[in-house]
Amino acid sequence: MPTLQITPRGPFSLQAAAEFGFGPHAGQTLRYDGAMRLAFPVDGGRGYAGAILRQREPHGAVAVELTLTEGADPDAAVAQVARVVSLDHDGDDFMRVGARDPVIGELQQRHRGQRPVLFHSPYEGAAWSIISARRPGAQAAGVREAIAEQLGATFALAGTTLRAFPQPVRLLELPEDTSGLTPEKVARLRGIAEAALAGRLDVGHLHAIGPERANEEIQQLKGLGPFYAGLVVVRASGFADAMLQAAEPKVLAHAAGLYGLPAPLTLEQLTEMAGVWCPFRTWVTVLIRLAGDRSRRR
Repeated sequence: MPTLQITPRGPFSLQAAAEFGFGPHAGQTLRYDGAMRLAFPVDGGRGYAGAILRQREPHGAVAVELTLTEGADPDAAVAQVARVVSLDHDGDDFMRVGARDPVIGELQQRHRGQRPVLFHSPYEGAAWSIISARRPGAQAAGVREAIAEQLGATFALAGTTLRAFPQPVRLLELPEDTSGLTPEKVARLRGIAEAALAGRLDVGHLHAIGPERANEEIQQLKGLGPFYAGLVVVRASGFADAMLQAAEPKVLAHAAGLYGLPAPLTLEQLTEMAGVWCPFRTWVTVLIRLAGDRSRRR
């Protein structure tokens, strides 16, 4: 059970990451007890990892305690952890965006150390897109959990049980009569698994072709239209500077409110505004969405 360290560049709050509540946890009030827990299939198609993250000092080093199974590579696992919590980028560079744009600077101070928290991989983001399409989030999360229990791996992490989603080769074994899924959705999930096995959802491949081409390629997968392709690119692949390619109403509404503009903004207007946010347009977009959602809940 190796313990490795990741030293953040710039502000980073592990508590903010643990309470992010995205994807299968969207809308939930997540408990932070000093540790953040992750369980996932490791990039490359081999093995699973359970990770316990702890941070002793604000914005200090993050200790990552790994539990690995089925031959998972520890270096690949810790690199994946870093990507999931956006510790693979320089936060000081992100703060310079706030110096150029006072509206974003105010959000950065209000949510100090907040960075995007991603799906464990583009493969998992694509699978979640199929599972969650046109159904309540809680129901979709239950289906995902059942698939993980049946075909994935289970970890006991600091008093909490988490189940990792199955590797693509196991997802191919998903029965056609899986509870909560239509035969069409099962076929689409198998298509996602086949694409992952072919390398089409590898982070390295998507980064090499860039966010716009990645968006186009992902839309070639059955069941992933513009909205869900954007989810995979923006919130699962680790691009810091990918711009939305399809309108996301909550982001457009929150941005209009922040800048005192008539709502709703169009995607074209948001894209024009976002020029000053480079090279962190993804991070700013996620921060606007998160800050707006939290303000409305309050």
